[in-house]
Amino acid sequence: MGRILAIDYGRKKSGVAVTDPLQIIANGLTTVSSHELFDFLVKYMQEEPVDKIVMGYPTQTSGEESESMKYIEPFVNRLKKNYPDLPIEWVDERFTSKIAFQAMIDGGLKKKARQNKAMIDKVSATIILQTYLEQTRL
Repeated sequence: MGRILAIDYGRKKSGVAVTDPLQIIANGLTTVSSHELFDFLVKYMQEEPVDKIVMGYPTQTSGEESESMKYIEPFVNRLKKNYPDLPIEWVDERFTSKIAFQAMIDGGLKKKARQNKAMIDKVSATIILQTYLEQTRL
């Protein structure tokens, strides 16, 4: 059984999270420059089996698709082209950055650590993945 990998894709940086091989626990993996993300994933998937990718689906508070999809869709299309048998699913990522920031406060991270945008991206990807796991276990 391979891992499930989640991506919180951003214009500059993207957070990445993965499950354990049994697909039970979501763990933050890293934050990668978005223009290097595809190459990072190629290398990662050569070393670790991945069964599925979960993408954060950016929406506005009204529920409509965010403008961010303009730069996320080309990335997802590239993934689909290069990995046609790899399922890609979407999870509403509304408020994940706020939830991630609050989780960091609740976890006792100092103010300086909470200002690290890369940490927020990684935690956001973990929340996206955890949300996906909870939705699929219902």
